[in-house]
Amino acid sequence: MRLPVLTDEEMDARQRELAARIAGRRGAVRGPFRVWLHSPEMCERAEALGAFARFECSLPKHLRELALLMAARNWDAQYSWNAHVQQAIEAGIPAAAVQAIAEKREAVFDDERDQAFYRFCREILEEHFVSDETFGRALGHFGAKGLVDTIGALGNFTMLGMCLNAFQVDLQADKVPPFPDIRGHGRVVPGSDPRP
Repeated sequence: MRLPVLTDEEMDARQRELAARIAGRRGAVRGPFRVWLHSPEMCERAEALGAFARFECSLPKHLRELALLMAARNWDAQYSWNAHVQQAIEAGIPAAAVQAIAEKREAVFDDERDQAFYRFCREILEEHFVSDETFGRALGHFGAKGLVDTIGALGNFTMLGMCLNAFQVDLQADKVPPFPDIRGHGRVVPGSDPRP
């Protein structure tokens, strides 16, 4: 990681309180929270938005996990992907769809709602716009609240990916690199050996 991990002794009272809250909700202070604790105000707001996106928004759990994976792949955020890929599969995202997303191929879902959600997320992440047809289809399934929550979740997970990559948050050493075109914190040069 490009910033030092703050020890309990180095934290002020506000940072310690935030660290305790994060550990209580998420089991430990790890990943991006080690970065965000350097700015307690940012940490508090990022943690609140992240908790909403992950645990409290109107989307069903499997779609929250799908949004996280899609944003992680969009930003090549391996830490985030590795931390959630198994949760996404256990929540109901088909392994074949997960593999397609990892390889930047079109994912296919049997459930019409899941396919509409995937298409909505993919268009906004990759094209930065959503077609009228895709918007209408997603709106019909999820309503205004669901789409607003989707954009909030994708925004949160995008910020997460940017943080993980900019500060080179440690990759999990026990995980196989999930993306064929990324190793460490950079792209594989075409024609080079992609093995870690």
